[in-house]
Amino acid sequence: MAKRPRPKVRILIGAATALGPGKVDLLEEIVRAGSISAAARAKGMSYRRAWVLVDSMNRAFRSDLVVTATGGRGGGGAVVTPLGRDVLARYREMEKKAADSVRREIDSFAGLLADPAREE
Repeated sequence: MAKRPRPKVRILIGAATALGPGKVDLLEEIVRAGSISAAARAKGMSYRRAWVLVDSMNRAFRSDLVVTATGGRGGGGAVVTPLGRDVLARYREMEKKAADSVRREIDSFAGLLADPAREE
């Protein structure tokens, strides 16, 4: 069964994306994994890429969305802050509203797309 097309929400500040699907997915994975490195592995990206994304999100908001603890004997880790969790919830709500508002158009548009499973 082919995937259904869906709109993607991006929150821009000038040309920079403060928040988008990839950053939100990474934030959710940090919530689950408790570390940036584990979240990066789960998302199939390098630690450096994940760190750059976290840093860009933290810079885009008034306070950090993710805070880290230095590793060592007790272990390190990362925590999504209350603001980060609020941002996640608001983003997912905006995403749902956007999809709901264009559902008919998306369904109609889907009929114009080639089947990705179709052989060329």
